Formats: sequence, C-alpha cells, structure tokens
Amino acid sequence: MPQVALRDEDGALAILRDSVAAFARQNPGPARLRLLRGKGGMNQAVWRKIAEAGWIGLLVSEEAGGPGLSVREQVVVSESLGGELAPEPYAMLSVFAPAVLSACPASPRRELLLTGAISGERLVSVAWQDRRGGREMTAKEDASGEWILDGEKAFVEAAGDATDLLVVASHGAQTCLFAVDPSSPGVTITQRAGVDGGALSNIAFHDVRIGQDRKLAVAPSAGALLDQALARTRLAIAAELAGLANKALEITVEYTRQRVQFGKPIASFQVIQHRLVDMWMQAELASAAVRNAAELCVGNSEAAAASTAILAAKARASDAASMICRNAIHLHGAMGYTDECDIGLYLKRAINLGALLGNADAMRRLFIENNSHPRH
Repeated sequence: MPQVALRDEDGALAILRDSVAAFARQNPGPARLRLLRGKGGMNQAVWRKIAEAGWIGLLVSEEAGGPGLSVREQVVVSESLGGELAPEPYAMLSVFAPAVLSACPASPRRELLLTGAISGERLVSVAWQDRRGGREMTAKEDASGEWILDGEKAFVEAAGDATDLLVVASHGAQTCLFAVDPSSPGVTITQRAGVDGGALSNIAFHDVRIGQDRKLAVAPSAGALLDQALARTRLAIAAELAGLANKALEITVEYTRQRVQFGKPIASFQVIQHRLVDMWMQAELASAAVRNAAELCVGNSEAAAASTAILAAKARASDAASMICRNAIHLHGAMGYTDECDIGLYLKRAINLGALLGNADAMRRLFIENNSHPRH
C-alpha cells in the first residue's frame, strides 16, 4: 500500500512507525472514536500515553525543552496515527500549540506551558479564529496593569479538556497572545460535536481579567504571530490525511478480495479493479505531495518553496482522503453505511481533518496568492 516514503538511512523512522503501530494495537482507533463520540471529551489516559511516547512537541528545539526532531519524524507519527484513526486532536494540541509557544519570547509562563504540554501534564489549546458574526477579540490594559479580554473565538479543539488556552487578541495595531485559564470568570465555553464526534467549541470572553505575566507575545499582525505554526500544523494534518487515505484503501482492497458475488471475489471484476486503481493513484499522489513538502521543510521551514508545498500537500491529501473514503463506502456496499462498519468512521474523520485549518479550496487559493507575488 502507498506510504509517505521519507529518507531513512539509519532506519529510525521505521522504528518510529513500529512504535505507533504497537500503540494502536493496544488502543484501537475506531473503538476510541466511537467512545469519544458518545462521551464528548478526550481520553486523558490515552493522551498521557502519547506524551510518554514522546510524540508531543516533536519539533520544539532542545533549547526550549523539546526533543528537537525534524519534520520527517513528525510526518511519520502523524501519518501513522491517521492510519490508525486516532481520534485525538493531535495536530492542534501536539504541533500547533507547542509551535505557537516556541515562537514566544522566553518567560517563566511560556516555559511552564511548553514543558507541561510536552510532558502531558497540561493540555494547551489555541483559540485563534474569530467567530463569524461575533465580537472581535480585543485586549485592553487597565491602570493597574491587568489585561482585560473581550470577544469571541470559534472552532477551538479540546477546549472543554484544556488546562490552558492560548488566546489571540488585537491591541490597537498589534496582535497579542495571552495564556488564559479556561475556568477564569467571564470565560464561557459552548461545545458542539464535529462530524467525527470530536468536540469543537465557541468561547466567549467577557471582561476576563488576567495578570501581566500572562501576555506571552506581541506581533505586528496575526500572520506574523501564527504563520509558521500554521504551516507546520497543516503539514502534520496532511500527513494524517495521507495515512488515513492509505489505510482506507488497504481495508477496501482486503474487503473486495473477501466479498464474493457470482461465485467470485469482487476484486476480480474489472470495473472494481478500475475503481481501486483510481483510489490507489490518489493515495500515491497524496503521499508524494506530503513527502515533497516534508523534504523541502527539513532545515529550511520558512522557505517560500516549502510554504507553497505544504499548501499543495494539504489540498492534495484532503481531496484524496475524501475521494478514497467515499469510494470505499460504495465498494463495501450497504454495510459501508452502517455504524458497525469502520470505513464510515474513516470518511467522517477525513471530512473533519480536511476542513481543519482550511479545506482544499482554501489551500489552493492561498497557493495561488503566494505564487502570484514576484520573488526576489
């Protein structure tokens, strides 16, 4: 089956894949996804196992308290967890939040949050998207030196389980990042279920008062504050989607070999073989796009070529996962639509991940915008 074929001279990436596979055997993804769907919250015990395995904050430098690994290791873990249908918001909590914190100036608060997130002792989620039609998120400093936050944020992952929120707010012409305790007075979290059953939250902040030490960073714009972290996370999501697509294809190929009609496995029918080849091509293209982006990022994560390659990989992997999972359901026949059949869970997860941090169309628009400016 297709796989993101990264350079692995010493075999370390193969060992990493094996460790994720061993984790999945002990913690089957489909069963956990069904449990999460009814429960509405994260499995904290499983998240601690992920932290103990050292898979949180892989890209955080050693100087900042992280393992300082490369994009290759991140892609392998994300791809493997995607294939195993891990329901946790891994990309947002283990890639996005640590990347945002890593970009902040050193401070005791940043160190507390970053080391806590990597160890699994703290669960840090980023509230960065404004709610359409809601109040703009603003920050004001009062005479006593306290900050007052007011506004709304949307589509926050794991807000109900978070110990800390990283909140992006405007202060005049600047953009600031604040660390907020979600239990603070004036913070109201409203949860709803996503397509795959995971919880998404809207958060309202009404005159939330926090100390000066909770201001983590100041930047001239939200882009300056978040763009690099967003790029890293989109690549992780693309890898997760590629892994999911590859696994859905593998499951479907095996099923068509076992399902018999007219005295033959349906995999022997030419029309089925054509469908499977189309699915295989999409899986290969997604894996190749992720590999290209990852190799361009190694040692040069801010290059324009790497940035556009990440957008292409996210778009390609989103489309591939959706196409493969939809065809997989069709090839499973009527049982593919039942909740007992795991393949339907793969489609729901693909829809959720495909929309996360921008769907395929949004990635293509950004790709065109990035390439429409002349390079010097």
